[in-house]
This record gives sequence, C-alpha cells and structure tokens, in this order.
Amino acid sequence: MRTRVAVVLAFAVLLGGCSRPEPRPVPAMPQPTPVRPTPSPSPAERLPGFVVLTDLDPRIHADIRYATPHNFVGRPITGYREPLCLLTRQAAEALRRVQDAALTGGHSLKVYDCYRPQPAVDDFVAWSKRPGEQQTKAEFYPDLAKNRLFADGYIGAPTAHSRGSTLDLTLVDEPAASQPPYRVGQPLVACTAPRGQRFADNSIDMGTGFDCFDPRAHTADPRVTPTARDNRRLLQRLMTDAGFVNYDREWWHYSLRDEPYPDTFFAAPVARSSVG
Repeated sequence: MRTRVAVVLAFAVLLGGCSRPEPRPVPAMPQPTPVRPTPSPSPAERLPGFVVLTDLDPRIHADIRYATPHNFVGRPITGYREPLCLLTRQAAEALRRVQDAALTGGHSLKVYDCYRPQPAVDDFVAWSKRPGEQQTKAEFYPDLAKNRLFADGYIGAPTAHSRGSTLDLTLVDEPAASQPPYRVGQPLVACTAPRGQRFADNSIDMGTGFDCFDPRAHTADPRVTPTARDNRRLLQRLMTDAGFVNYDREWWHYSLRDEPYPDTFFAAPVARSSVG
C-alpha cells in the first residue's frame, strides 16, 4: 500500500513539473553606444608656452592661407586643422608691441602664417617631388621652375616656422578694407602683377603678393615701385624695433631674434587644443 502511494505521489509531482511553462529568457537591454572622446594632442604633441595670437591681441587680423586652398600647393596643408596663428608667448607679446606702433600710423598687422608644424613641411617636400602638380604656378611662381623652389630658398626644410617664433605678415590700412573671397578655379594672375591686377588682398601695396616666389619679393629688390619700397621699409622698421629679424628673400617673413626654442622643431597641429 505504501508503495502504491509513493508511485502516485511521484507521478503527481512529475505531472505538475511538466505543466509549468518553460522559463523565457530575459531580453538583453540595449547597450548605449560608447561616446568617443574628441582626439586631442598627446602631452608630447602640446606646444608649451604657445598662445593663440588673436586671443592675446584681437586687433591683429589673420588670413591663414595654409588652412585654405589659396596657397602655392592649391589645397589645405597637412597639420592645419584650424585657421589660427599660434606663436610662442614671447613672439606674440612682441607682436602686440608692433601692433601698438602700427596703429599710431593708421595701420594694422595681418598675419598669413605663424607656427608651422613639421608635418606641414613634410607635405611641402612631398609636393615638390610631384612635378605634375602645378595648378597654382601662374600665381605663385610664374617665372620659376617648381624644382627650384627649395634650391632658391623660397621653401625651407626644416623651417624656422616650426620653432614657433617666426611668422609671415603684412600691413593693412585701419580700418581694414574687405577682401574678396578666393574661389577655387578662378582665373589666376601672377603675384608679380601690379596691385589691382593680382589677387585683391587688402594689404597695403608691398610690390608682390604673399608667397610670391620671385626675386621681386626680396625685401630690398629695387624693381618695385617707390610706394611698395616705402611700405616694406615701414614694416621692417616696425618689426625690427620690436626684436624681429627679416629674411631678405621674403618681405613678409620675420623671426624673433631671442626666440625661446632655437633648436626645437614642433609637430603638433595648428589647433586650439595644441595650446590648451
């Protein structure tokens, strides 16, 4: 009798177990897409003691050509992530003194290029080895063979720009006139053409355009007009008085005499994050 009861109880338990619904898997909760942080230069890529020039002195105009297609290569240059003028604080402070002096004569400074990262210089070197890429020759080196640009000293590798205390600049009347935007594909005019015919830069007349690879861009070249010679001398006097030295083959190129990094060539990109 006890055996029969045990069998009945076991059967009931088995039947009850079979009647339970199968457990359903718990649906997986969707995982949020991880937010990737914006890349920023590593500590080794930072620019110690550098500043954004227009933060220090917003009165100075900026036309950073290598962040745009309007340059001798014809496209934005590697390493120019933002159209900014980065300089060592010492160079920027000296340039603020130049701006003060320029304003007394009714002029303002305008910078074309400041700190230039080493990858940009490498980009220039690589471009120089591709003879077929000459879409801007008619403007920037109309009378010079491309393979002479380095040999004749118009482009350097390495360059003082990568040390952070060298810059390219001009003078504009203050208040500055508007400047028509550059359009890719527009007809090019030689940088040596008279003012009013070459690219309508709002610079005062310096005899040639910026980055004009031609002997007429040499600071003391006698072939430019008397007005252009006077304007070059004015820029040179203003910059020299503040401790800068001119490169005599380019009227626009100046280096701080007592630069803080005379033997260091930096590679961080031109970006605000590089100086943050």
